Amino acid sequence: MVFNLEGEVVARSERPIQTLHPRTHFVEHNADDLVQSIRDSISDVIQQLGPRAQFVEAAGLATQRSNVVCWDKISGAALSPIISWQDTRAHAWMKQLDLDRLDIHKTTGLFPSAHYGASKLRWCLDNLDAVKQAQAERRLYFGPMSSYLVYKLVAEKNCFADPVNASRTLLWHIHRKDWDQFLLDKFGIASDNLPQCVATSHHYGTLEIENYRIPLTVVTGDQSSALYAYGDLQYDTAYVNIGTGAFVSRPSGYALLYARRLLTSVIYSDPKDSRYVLEGTVNGAGAAIEWLQKQYPVDDLWTKLPQWLERVTDPPLFLNGVSGLAAPYWIADFESELQEDSSIEGKYVAVIDSIVFLLNANVQEMMKFASPPQQLQISGGLAHLDNLCQRLADLSRLPVYRPKQVEATARGLAYLVAKMPMHWPENEHGEWFKPRDNSILDNRFLLWEQSMLQRMRQHGE
Repeated sequence: MVFNLEGEVVARSERPIQTLHPRTHFVEHNADDLVQSIRDSISDVIQQLGPRAQFVEAAGLATQRSNVVCWDKISGAALSPIISWQDTRAHAWMKQLDLDRLDIHKTTGLFPSAHYGASKLRWCLDNLDAVKQAQAERRLYFGPMSSYLVYKLVAEKNCFADPVNASRTLLWHIHRKDWDQFLLDKFGIASDNLPQCVATSHHYGTLEIENYRIPLTVVTGDQSSALYAYGDLQYDTAYVNIGTGAFVSRPSGYALLYARRLLTSVIYSDPKDSRYVLEGTVNGAGAAIEWLQKQYPVDDLWTKLPQWLERVTDPPLFLNGVSGLAAPYWIADFESELQEDSSIEGKYVAVIDSIVFLLNANVQEMMKFASPPQQLQISGGLAHLDNLCQRLADLSRLPVYRPKQVEATARGLAYLVAKMPMHWPENEHGEWFKPRDNSILDNRFLLWEQSMLQRMRQHGE
């Protein structure tokens, strides 16, 4: 997506790639397909711009944060698939690793989890012959997917890791802003194979597209850039972004806040300062709908969902463990459960409600450690659903603001690439969803909480 300094989109292009599920707990993408999709999209927007392409000043890259990949530092060839943040193939191995949750949290802002990069990289070292051979011959690079994309896209073949994506490996020290030797040793990972840690805003290299040379100046994570979609952070707001996963972030400024069941996430860092949020993560948002679609396919689902959300008043409860249960519960091998049989419509509404319930549970957890927000701001693909936004407002007792343009990641990235201008207008006002009394939803949430607690006891939590 190409933006002007008014925050308006002047060109856009996209190319779909497949998400692969070769085995239980495995979620992957083809690395070559991803690189080609980006190159094709860049070429497309340059052609759309025509002569105006000469005025493009800089570019940025925002990616899913916990994805990792291995590649050959000489040829640049991928030695593994891209292993998705949803992937938990190493969760059993992680359980037997003797890691102190509190120490890990204080060091990285995360909790020991197979969703993050370290166990995935260890799995590649232990299971992929091409990776083993490259390591033996000292030609192995691995790390965040963003680092691989930078290496493949810029002319200089730089191998850099930005703070946000590095922080999601479970190997990055949130205070020192570099790889942590204790954790490297614990996972058996050599720092020589990892990218060099640099700032969010940095000269990552040069994109050479047709006759143009465009500097790549910002690399960050998708959820981090989404917070900046409408300018600088508002500290009275909790930000909700719903795509494949759902994320709720509460800015804490330059201070590091720690919460027992929430993440402490860096969202921007340079030599002068770093900014952080308390973050709650819901792995099964769009991924949960995709999971249900595989079992109960529905044509034109997205045109039918708004009607179902309006009509179905008593759906079953859905305990949502799609891609593993994240904050505030943290059970990687939690098995999803649809508690009673119902219509197709009821099943889909139950999944939407489970997303709202998990988001509300995270908002409630945040209120134990920071002042209550004055409002929620929602973005991402699922934010198009009016009834989801209204349910979230009703349950949280907070007004929910949905901007007109809900594609927040790219717009926030553009703001960072433009060096955080004072003038970054929201050209069209969005919509407010004010809280309403909704006793049916309140009671369903209480029943859902009780069911979740029962399941946690079964897991020994």
